[in-house]
Amino acid sequence: MRAAVLHEIGQDKLEVLDDVEAVGFGPGKVRIRIRATGLCHSDVSAMSGVLPQPAPFVPGHEGAGEILDVGDGVTGLSVGQRVLLCWLPACGACPACKRGQTQLCLAGFMNAGTPNFRRSGGASAAASANASADVFGFAGTGTFAEEVVVDAGCAVPIPDDVPFDIAALIGCGVTTGLGAAINTAQVEAGSSVAVIGCGGVGISAIQGARLQGAAQIVAVDPVGSRREAALRFGATEAVAPDALADAKQRITGGEGFDYVFEVVGKSATARTAYETTRRGGTLCVVGAGALDDFLQLNMFELFFDEKRILPSMYGGGDVLRSYERTIALWRAGRIDLASLITHRVPLAGINDALEQMRTGAALRTCIEI
Repeated sequence: MRAAVLHEIGQDKLEVLDDVEAVGFGPGKVRIRIRATGLCHSDVSAMSGVLPQPAPFVPGHEGAGEILDVGDGVTGLSVGQRVLLCWLPACGACPACKRGQTQLCLAGFMNAGTPNFRRSGGASAAASANASADVFGFAGTGTFAEEVVVDAGCAVPIPDDVPFDIAALIGCGVTTGLGAAINTAQVEAGSSVAVIGCGGVGISAIQGARLQGAAQIVAVDPVGSRREAALRFGATEAVAPDALADAKQRITGGEGFDYVFEVVGKSATARTAYETTRRGGTLCVVGAGALDDFLQLNMFELFFDEKRILPSMYGGGDVLRSYERTIALWRAGRIDLASLITHRVPLAGINDALEQMRTGAALRTCIEI
């Protein structure tokens, strides 16, 4: 089958190979035919080494498709069923799950250390200097492939009226952004909000803040097209980063915003977000950053400002409930998911999708497989 593979961490392009097979099928597993997958910034971060991931690997973790086969012991799933992929399934038994913080379950991360794929050793593999038999899947999935084998808990059934491309977005970016505003920050009606970083996740945070009744929502992004998009999705104002200080002064009288969402994953923007948050306000950190990128705060400001710093992992709540809520809001026309998909490419055009993300041209690119 075909899959897009990164041979070494640090490479900026993927190679689409036709000699890859999904491995590991057996009890407790399902085999899924991927129909649509989104390109998330976390995929790019894993390629560059910002997020830890063994290589070679198949990126992609935001996908949807149909079940091809069901292993022994799997209940509630059947061949032909439409599913989205949950890259962080809850085990239900660990301390985090028992506390109701299923988004903090570590069981899913353990899958990242086991190869999901294997190259068959055909002619193309033998000819490649980068050929390696075992291939990992990013975040234990690897949806930039025609098929994947995953734990049954990763396969979440979706209703027939939810298209594969919409379901794929719900599998990560939309759930993360909406959940940050609704679950983690719990934005209050009438409040002021700033969102720094307006890709697919940031736009979803904007939609979440709008749903919660925020009075002012300022979108902050260096890319003009993303600022324009943010206004269509519910932002009341959109500014470039160098105009954020002026917006803070005009809108809040210099006090700072009630809620600021950092959706970039860098200490520099997190520091800006902290300084843009009012005393007693909430900074919500949504962006996934590097292990060696440190945010510096002095102990006096930490005490004196009494600002709440709330990281948000995968939307900060039970993801299965979040999926259901998102589908209900989408059906009711309360959120716009279709317009998040600004570009579509086949798997063969995956490097075009990477360029669209790196330049900021795309909110979300759907890879149709």
